[in-house]
Amino acid sequence: MNTKSILAIAAFAAIAATGAQAGEADLSAGPSGQVAVQSQGTRSRAEVQAEAVAAVATRSTEPAGSRIAAPLKSNVEVRTVRAQAAQAARLGQLPHGEV
Repeated sequence: MNTKSILAIAAFAAIAATGAQAGEADLSAGPSGQVAVQSQGTRSRAEVQAEAVAAVATRSTEPAGSRIAAPLKSNVEVRTVRAQAAQAARLGQLPHGEV
């Protein structure tokens, strides 16, 4: 074996060994190892439900930033702007490609 193979095997063995030390399973709850966690809250069930109802009532289904900006008013006619753009393109004044 060459040196690269030996180093690769050693590195794999080191990684595998540290993964095996992740922790021991607590099987005291049953054969599946699942444990039910119980927590004590400071608010009553009615308070939590009232907060959930208020949140649903005031929630907007519109994603943030989805509004379209109002169109801008201009004194320049469309024909004038198009003519200026065509002239700029003919004169090579418009940027092109990656900027």
